[in-house]
Amino acid sequence: MNSKKILVVEDNEDTREILLYRLRSMGSYEVLLASNGKEALEMAARARPDLIIMDLKMPVMDGWDATKELRRTEWGKDLPVIALTAQAMERDEQKALDAGCSDYIAKPILDYAILRKKIEKFLGDNRQS
Repeated sequence: MNSKKILVVEDNEDTREILLYRLRSMGSYEVLLASNGKEALEMAARARPDLIIMDLKMPVMDGWDATKELRRTEWGKDLPVIALTAQAMERDEQKALDAGCSDYIAKPILDYAILRKKIEKFLGDNRQS
């Protein structure tokens, strides 16, 4: 059985490591890491992840622009993207959805059950039995 690939795009190394650990404990996901939107697009083009968790505020290329670029590609136009941002303003959620994100979660993530539910909504239940 092929495990689903999740690309985590986050410029903060600690947050990346926490997400990597949490995602691995949620199921048999293959987790890929990128530190900015440009790196994420290059990695996604090669690895074709099943889902992207995208920080919105990053150097080089932010998550807004990376998601818009992704939506212009044939392979990325329907790819689920969960926006991740510390700027948890109501407008940001709508802005993320308008930019092409499929869903939204605020940082810091205090309840990983919420993240698991969002991932399962897009990928189905992928826990190890």
